[in-house]
Amino acid sequence: MAAVEVEQLARHYGEREALAGVSLSLAEGQTLAVLGPNGAGKTTLLRILASLLRPHAGDVRVLGERLPEDSWRVRGRVGLLAHEPMLYRSLSAEENLRFHARLHGVGPERVTELLAALSLSERAREPLRTYSRGMVQRVAIARTVLHEPELLLLDEPYANLDPAALELVAPMIGAQSGRTRVLCSHDPAGSLAEADVVLGLRGGLVAVQGAAAEVSVAELEDLYR
Repeated sequence: MAAVEVEQLARHYGEREALAGVSLSLAEGQTLAVLGPNGAGKTTLLRILASLLRPHAGDVRVLGERLPEDSWRVRGRVGLLAHEPMLYRSLSAEENLRFHARLHGVGPERVTELLAALSLSERAREPLRTYSRGMVQRVAIARTVLHEPELLLLDEPYANLDPAALELVAPMIGAQSGRTRVLCSHDPAGSLAEADVVLGLRGGLVAVQGAAAEVSVAELEDLYR
């Protein structure tokens, strides 16, 4: 069964086409890497798949449900890690995660488990405004996987993370997590190593598409030239 199916997707902002004629299919358990320069349409695609943005044309199905009509059936099954962490900086990591846990009907023990797994327990009760960018990113990742979603939508998930932090988050959002993932990145080589399928966007159009084994790093680097 396909976890994500998109046919001739289009979205515009005024007269500017953010996405035009984008089609893709992603099987359960696979990773789709989406690459392209700033303004290529990557974030717009993620927001549509997360049911936060309505497409202007095309057919979109996520986890078997059509968007936007059945978005209420999908939101609790998807974890979105956006460019902005979607956290309250005046609250502590523990308070932020407990707030989101209540929204998803998740018990506090899951919050404790994630804080420990991400080496945040000692500072869990300090406000996020005192955290480094890397620590905030770890909390955002914890929020993303808190409810154990079936589909991860990840926008530059490894930003601001040092090597030690990368090892901590890998079981949660990396290839070994076993979850279906859509991964937006500016790292061609790293993305190819993690992906099963690749989508390269430029100006809202598909410029590169195919199985990761059949796409070269050079092709993806050309997207930025």
